[in-house]
Amino acid sequence: MQKTDENMEIPDVQKTGKKMIEQLGLSTSPVAVKFCLTKYDETVPVKRLTHHRYCQALMKARHGESVWLDAEGIACPAAAAAFGFKSLPEALQTGKGLVGFGIVSDPKIGAKMFENMPRLAPGSIQGLHLMPLESSTFFPDVVIVEDEVEKLMWIALAYMHATGGERVPGNTAVLQAACVDSTLIPYLEKRLNYGFSCYGCRDATDIGGGEALVGFSGDWLEAIGRHLEYLGEKAIPSSRSKKAYRSLKPAPSSFSH
Repeated sequence: MQKTDENMEIPDVQKTGKKMIEQLGLSTSPVAVKFCLTKYDETVPVKRLTHHRYCQALMKARHGESVWLDAEGIACPAAAAAFGFKSLPEALQTGKGLVGFGIVSDPKIGAKMFENMPRLAPGSIQGLHLMPLESSTFFPDVVIVEDEVEKLMWIALAYMHATGGERVPGNTAVLQAACVDSTLIPYLEKRLNYGFSCYGCRDATDIGGGEALVGFSGDWLEAIGRHLEYLGEKAIPSSRSKKAYRSLKPAPSSFSH
């Protein structure tokens, strides 16, 4: 299995981002995410967010902004715990919070969902820098694409090619879709992960009803980008043409007149 590393030049990262938008017809930008070990630097041209959920920071980056989110600025308690910024509130630890939201009827189930949530150790990182992949000034730790499911399917297929044809596993609690499913799992496990979005994302951002998220480690960016080009030569336009569907003759009516 071949994958890239941080020796990939930034212009190549940007070029791959532009090509992904063109080849897949993405409605917004793929997002480059950097896990930062140093604190916010006012001299760096990045907007420091306050009172924002992580999924909202992702939304702003998809729409062209370069943003920074840290323990002081993050508003979502689940994401704050996942990134090691803050401890998980008692209401979420016990599951009672999810009962209050109408997500689960049994607090024990809610507690289990958070007990199994992947998370960084407290203080592991100082912040997260998110910006459009096609203008990224850094090599991304993780790349996230949020769009219609059909477009994400091709990314998963390109990743499958890069890993030698292995089936692609998915890991989700149908909660923490942006922070854990699309960012932290790909970062920790150095792979691609996908999900259907979640209660919080759909409430707090502009994600459409037919859209979802996929995230993958930046280590796979070069290989995924290369195979997307290959898919764009024949497979993508052929599938989107729906030739087989259009050639399907209507079935005879079973109704008698």
